[in-house]
Amino acid sequence: MLNIFTLVNGRLFQEEIESLEELSKFQPIWVDLESPSVEEKRWVSQYFGLSIPQDATDEDIEESARFYEEDNGDLHIRSDFLIAGDDEFRTVRVAFIMNLVNDSLRSKGVLFSIHDEDVPVFRLLRMRARRAPGLIEDAKEVLLSLFDTDAEHSADILEGIYDELELVSKQVLAGDVTDQRAGEVLGRIARQEDLNGRIRRNMMDTRRAVSFMMRSRMLSAGQFDDARQILRDIESLDSHTAFLFDKINFLMDAIVGFININQNKIIKIFSVASVALLPPTLIASIYGMNFRFMPELDWAAGYPFALGLMVASAVGPMWYFRKRGWLK
Repeated sequence: MLNIFTLVNGRLFQEEIESLEELSKFQPIWVDLESPSVEEKRWVSQYFGLSIPQDATDEDIEESARFYEEDNGDLHIRSDFLIAGDDEFRTVRVAFIMNLVNDSLRSKGVLFSIHDEDVPVFRLLRMRARRAPGLIEDAKEVLLSLFDTDAEHSADILEGIYDELELVSKQVLAGDVTDQRAGEVLGRIARQEDLNGRIRRNMMDTRRAVSFMMRSRMLSAGQFDDARQILRDIESLDSHTAFLFDKINFLMDAIVGFININQNKIIKIFSVASVALLPPTLIASIYGMNFRFMPELDWAAGYPFALGLMVASAVGPMWYFRKRGWLK
């Protein structure tokens, strides 16, 4: 899918392109290629004179090769954006190519983005740019706004983690955590821990991309200040992720403690039972020694007496344990 974005009266408008002739009618500041076909890549290469690398969206590219400047002045940035769904969390690699000067189009600056699937951050920026005139003025601000929106999107996800952990905390701190509930809570906590880690990694990647833009001296004074503000926002998010990691570890320890308590209760039952059955076992072993002179041989009530003595020897310790509160 090939989408181009143009500025009209300070607003960002989107057009879906289906032919090369249709592409030549516009002067875009942003060209977005989502799962582009070979033909769409050929249109972009022919009209803009841009060569799209074959490994643009590869995940195994070296980290040191994700930010570089070509001899013709084009800036290449490969950044990850978080996709948080109901069932899974993952990142999508997006390749950006900033063409700062294009004489053939008589325009100054075009941003190209290549990715394999739709990114929520892109949708958020498109909605804001349509509703807020003056938000975007050139291609560099499009890229900065994408990273800014990515930071805000991560902040929204962190708020969701706070809410989820608040519900988990109520369940854990309420006590009476069964093994089944403990297993469910552990699964929910692990899910939030994974998401929190992905957000931290995503923010680290965004920080590197923004820092690269600042070092490349491509930004104006106002845009440079905006980039510094994005970095400050990312630093504030880092402190929140660190706090969430501590909270998750506390809840993990609390759940493991309740599991140990439940296991200790089971062991306690066996311990009490074994101690209570020691006297009856001793009496039974004495009566089972088969001496020559046994009371049962001459006494008709010998066996009932032995059974009663065994029961009494078991009831006595159980009564003592109950009085001490060890059976609760």
